[in-house]
Amino acid sequence: MKRLWIAPVLLAALFAGGAVRIVQDQCGPFTDVTPSFCPFVSELYYLGITAGTSPTTFSPDDPLTRGQAAVFIAKGLNQSLARSSRRAALGQWWAPSFFPWVVGLGVTPLPEGLGPLVCDGFDVWVGGNSHIFRVRASDGKLLDTWTIANPPSAILAAMGRVFIAGGASLYMIDPASPSGGATQIAALPSFTAGLAFDGNRLWTANQGGSVSIIDPSPTTPWPVTTVRSGFQAPFGIVFDGQHNWVSDTGSCTLLELDSSAAVLRTVNFGMPDCAIYAPIFDGSNVLLPNGNALQVVRASDGSLVATVPITTNAAQVAFDGERILVQSSGGGQNTPRGLTLLRAADFSTLRIEGFLPIGGPGIAGIAADGVNFWVTFQTGNGDVLARY
Repeated sequence: MKRLWIAPVLLAALFAGGAVRIVQDQCGPFTDVTPSFCPFVSELYYLGITAGTSPTTFSPDDPLTRGQAAVFIAKGLNQSLARSSRRAALGQWWAPSFFPWVVGLGVTPLPEGLGPLVCDGFDVWVGGNSHIFRVRASDGKLLDTWTIANPPSAILAAMGRVFIAGGASLYMIDPASPSGGATQIAALPSFTAGLAFDGNRLWTANQGGSVSIIDPSPTTPWPVTTVRSGFQAPFGIVFDGQHNWVSDTGSCTLLELDSSAAVLRTVNFGMPDCAIYAPIFDGSNVLLPNGNALQVVRASDGSLVATVPITTNAAQVAFDGERILVQSSGGGQNTPRGLTLLRAADFSTLRIEGFLPIGGPGIAGIAADGVNFWVTFQTGNGDVLARY
């Protein structure tokens, strides 16, 4: 394998249309690169993917080791993720910071205990004790408030609507309609902890030991099919584009399901030190908080590809296209809680925010809008939604 093969073959597609220089006596800092390869080599140099073999040489004909190839591809993947994100489209290249929380910027006070939240691409929808708050993502302004009969346990944005699981009921909000009472669309067999959408139907993970499939209907209630076989205590559910994955706290397993909720694959994490929560999907992997780690399971074959250490108990996870935010719930009142920010390309740690003192405010939920992360805090002086 030669170094010159990597540039045009593996990475040219990622960086087409980039830096093209007029080649005179050298190509950027390199004096040993021919004009035909200069556009590719110079772009890799200016993007920080390669520094060459010396300050003035790239050595295009030298053999490339597997280790060097891995560095090239990993750095190229980082650039691809950054370029394709919503953050890139808006020109917001700075790393998230918790500075707004400290000075009171980017914080939306809300009037009651907060819980789960989700972003629909425009607004952030936040669950309260008996309300759903609609907050504009661009500036954190509270826009509308809807009421539901039960405290929300999961929120999902799909089909241009917002769906809320509360108690053993499923509710729906049409964002285009005036605020008021959310519409109850289905009764569920037990308390629901997770919601997913597969492109046609809604799915719920019910902690009573079942998974329900809900078919949209022009009239309410919507038809519900409940499957109990194969489940003990489902907690979270996520769709990967082909199948749903359910985290089952009763059996400490991650279950891949077919379209009828039959178990296709079981990923076992072992008892008794299991503390799995709700999974999310990053486009390739299912990310599952589990104790003091984030488990990374490849969706294509169910293999465990990484176990990422997390300070204290990993409880929730969000993905913004470039970065992964993990919430640590702590191990009780005597353990501080915080946030861990990871790079999605290689799961390396970018920052740990251990800003919550022992006995301090708790984190109720996290979500991403493609640019910012949103975090709900429960404090003694009222709850707040903060941009991170």
